[in-house]
Amino acid sequence: MELDDLTYKIRGAFFEVHKELGPGLLESVYEMALMREFELQGLKAKSQVVLPVSYKDAFLELGFRLDIIVEHKVIIEIKSVKAIEDVHKKQLLTYLKLSELKIGFLVNFNSTHLKDRESIFRIVNNL
Repeated sequence: MELDDLTYKIRGAFFEVHKELGPGLLESVYEMALMREFELQGLKAKSQVVLPVSYKDAFLELGFRLDIIVEHKVIIEIKSVKAIEDVHKKQLLTYLKLSELKIGFLVNFNSTHLKDRESIFRIVNNL
């Protein structure tokens, strides 16, 4: 599947989940709902994927957890907060760099309406 088609389907899943559940729930609820939506769309997705950290050719005994990765190509970071902060965007960009993936979405489900530039952010890693 082309990356543009994949990201289109992912964005559609965001809107579908938000339409069904609305704002104000825990991030974990939206994560599980998205996993179900991706399953219904026939997309391969994994949640809470461990992202190891390497430093000077050694793996550190810590790591991060990606909320969701879709088709081994797109990272999704889920929030349910008052507002997205720059640190949230930087966090996703760091995940993209560490994983060497090109694209990720940061989505804030705690919004009355999901809107581009307010609730859904597409973050690109230029590698």
